[in-house]
Amino acid sequence: MEESLFSDERGIPLAERLRPRDLDEVIGQEEILGEHGALRVLIERGSYRALLFWGPPGTGKTTVGRIIAARSGARFVHLSAALSGVREVRAVLEGSRRRFELEGKRDLLFLDEVHRFNRAQQDVLLSYLEEGSVLFIGATTENPSFSLTSALLSRCQLFLFHPLSGEDLRRVIRRALVDPRGLAGRYTLDPQAEEMLIAFSDGDARRALTALETAAAIATDVKIGITAVERALQQKALRYDRSGEEHYNLISAFHKSIRNSDPDAALYWLARMLEGGEDPRFIARRLIRIASEDIGLADPQGLEIAVAASETVDRVGLPECDLALAQAAVYLACAPKSNALYVGMNEARRDVKERPNEPVPLHLRNAPTRLMQGIGYGDGYKYAHDFPNGVAPMECLPPALAGRRYYRPTGRGAEEMIVRRLKEIKRIKEKK
Repeated sequence: MEESLFSDERGIPLAERLRPRDLDEVIGQEEILGEHGALRVLIERGSYRALLFWGPPGTGKTTVGRIIAARSGARFVHLSAALSGVREVRAVLEGSRRRFELEGKRDLLFLDEVHRFNRAQQDVLLSYLEEGSVLFIGATTENPSFSLTSALLSRCQLFLFHPLSGEDLRRVIRRALVDPRGLAGRYTLDPQAEEMLIAFSDGDARRALTALETAAAIATDVKIGITAVERALQQKALRYDRSGEEHYNLISAFHKSIRNSDPDAALYWLARMLEGGEDPRFIARRLIRIASEDIGLADPQGLEIAVAASETVDRVGLPECDLALAQAAVYLACAPKSNALYVGMNEARRDVKERPNEPVPLHLRNAPTRLMQGIGYGDGYKYAHDFPNGVAPMECLPPALAGRRYYRPTGRGAEEMIVRRLKEIKRIKEKK
């Protein structure tokens, strides 16, 4: 089976054989490569000199670089900042400069993992980009705002590559099964096995094709089933549907375990979701919600940790981001709990929906013109900083809602201090 799969392809990986040769073959990235996508327009008009591609692996960054080189007639030079030093990059740039001066032809330098270069190393690129002797594409999986210098960013046009959607990956897999450069109709794929490949791939087309190729090589039949995919991935197919009931069941169990201060259960349900192929960005968004809904001001640092976990997911992706999610989940599970913000916000919204929309009291309105001043805008406003304790004896709710209390802290965690402060504020206002 393995011999028939590879004998006529000289061992070239399936993902490489199926690499798109033109823009119309690219799957995904509709926002930038669709009919009216900005990057597509630039490529078709040849209006580019230096580009930055930011996105996770397997989303088409190198492929688009090769297509640009082919369209422009440029020689494609692929280097990785993780493996190549400044000396090697400078040698390529100097060679490209000489070629441009002698032949009038440009090379295209595709510098992968450009974020691995430090500030001084990135500065080496600047003069060559300014003179235009070489076409340049820098690719990075990390946020350029943090990893690249402002000087390099200002000389390049930045484009964001998103992880492929489940439907995009489905198209990639199905094309591989029928394309003459791929498996050319020699195999079919069981629907359950297809779903597992999609979940495993996490938006990465290269990962999907590599797993499919391995499953085809070890399959005992022309139909690639779930067993072959499990063996290829070295993991069992978990009962998990990213868009079905199990998706909602697991995230519910995860949320409620954190709410009930159970870090062990939180880790278990987190592992179930990650191993089942859940999008880590979905989990990160739920952690941010939990930090506000179930912890709130009882531990304000919970929101910071949840946001940091979300940023980690964006910067490094799976599998490296798993511990950041676990760290946030355990922290939130162990944190003191308060739903005072959740309850208070819901009550305020209910009043907004069910009661008349009260006008803003005149003393709280700005009075930028004499006319506004003349009709009483700003009259009676008291500037809090003019008072010894920074609290003015002034009602800020509309008269019909005066005295209404939406936020009622529980007294747990940091809210204990807030309770004391609110009592002090009330005493100061009553005294004045």
